[in-house]
Amino acid sequence: MRPKPAEPKSQRAFSLALLVSQFAVVAVFFDYEKGPAVQLSSRSIDSLIPYARNARTHSESQIAQIAASIEEFGMVGAIVVRDGVIAKGHGTLAAIRKLYGAGKRLYPPPGRSRGADPFPDGEAPVLDASGWTEAQFRAFVIADNQLALLAGWDDELLRLEVTELRDDGFDVDLLGFEAVDLARLLEHAGGGLTDEDDAPAPPEVPVSAVGDVWQCGSHRVMCGDSLRGDSVATVMDGYLADLIVTDPPYNVAYVGKTDKHMTIRNDAMQADEFARFLLAAHQAMFVAAKGGAGIYVFHADTEGLTFRRALVDGGFRLAQCCVWVKQSLVLGRQDYHWQHEPVLYGWKPTGTHRWYADRSQSTVWSFDRPARNDLHPTMKPVAVVEYPIQNSSRDGDLVLDTFGGSGTTLIACEKCGRHARLLELDPIYCDVIVERWQAFTGLRATHAATGTTFEEVAATRRPG
Repeated sequence: MRPKPAEPKSQRAFSLALLVSQFAVVAVFFDYEKGPAVQLSSRSIDSLIPYARNARTHSESQIAQIAASIEEFGMVGAIVVRDGVIAKGHGTLAAIRKLYGAGKRLYPPPGRSRGADPFPDGEAPVLDASGWTEAQFRAFVIADNQLALLAGWDDELLRLEVTELRDDGFDVDLLGFEAVDLARLLEHAGGGLTDEDDAPAPPEVPVSAVGDVWQCGSHRVMCGDSLRGDSVATVMDGYLADLIVTDPPYNVAYVGKTDKHMTIRNDAMQADEFARFLLAAHQAMFVAAKGGAGIYVFHADTEGLTFRRALVDGGFRLAQCCVWVKQSLVLGRQDYHWQHEPVLYGWKPTGTHRWYADRSQSTVWSFDRPARNDLHPTMKPVAVVEYPIQNSSRDGDLVLDTFGGSGTTLIACEKCGRHARLLELDPIYCDVIVERWQAFTGLRATHAATGTTFEEVAATRRPG
């Protein structure tokens, strides 16, 4: 049983005393011979007066981040005032007002989740520096902000810390980085043990069977039918997708170049049958996505009209068509040899669509295709999948791909800190996906239902 907490007043006093060590910079501006001792107290926020000439600005998004930080960690700092006028903590005060306005309470460390008692409603910790001269006060307002800007980061140590926090399940959005900066920080955190575009050869006898779900770190891969809502729900495991990036069959009867002549399932249908197939796939993805979730669909121009109809009739808004331009053409039997693949882009219109990149992105994507594609006929380079993931999702978001193929989306998500949910109907390619991830990360996939490793399941299912 947890010991009875200290009386609220004594606990707040103790917490306030701990805050003194946070403000060494204040002492630089404090004249201890002329001024009184530093006073810490809990005061009504309505009694605090913003400094009219404070040059530091705070956006609404930053105030929201400060509020989220206070909720998570408790109130670890105090607002500094001189004669009631704020010298340090304008953004903090705005965040506190936001929390109180939402009916929440303010807690000292370690916060509400650890049983701390709240500050009195409408109050916040305040450090009184009334011994400052007017000049010291004005100088501190500037110095407090400017001195913080002079600090730098050890990028490798920062990346290590943030990566470990993310892997431990901590919400790294609370760290205060902009989404794009956080993505850039983590883009090399998932550096692999193998070349990102390498994939193992398809097995002669697959380990996976329809219905299997493999847990690959924070990712889930299911051997199942992307048209079935129950299969999609199983791989989602109670969550909704923040983004969809997928590469359905093109209905062009692709044949792989391996000795087994691996072909893509559902890739040689009659026109009306293929239209129904695509519509069902998009309808299933729609149900599994959050409102506003983006969707990117790689496809063949020869079936462009069918793909566009399926996306729109499936409930999504079609916003644009991007074009992946390859470094060289692909020899074929048509008059013009293909050197591009279109990518439909849109979102689920039941919410505001999400965009996390800057405004300089183009509809033309220039990425080299893999040096070899004999493992899967339409295998994409990780870079061309990672690009839209970075643009339309944040670190920790959930990305759905209901046509897993050789697992490119999984590797892209592993690299940039997203959580992948993949469906692949073909057990052989399910094995390719799992073994590709294992080779890239050095980690072991486990069966979601039994907890046994992929190798342990293989030992019972493969002869010999």
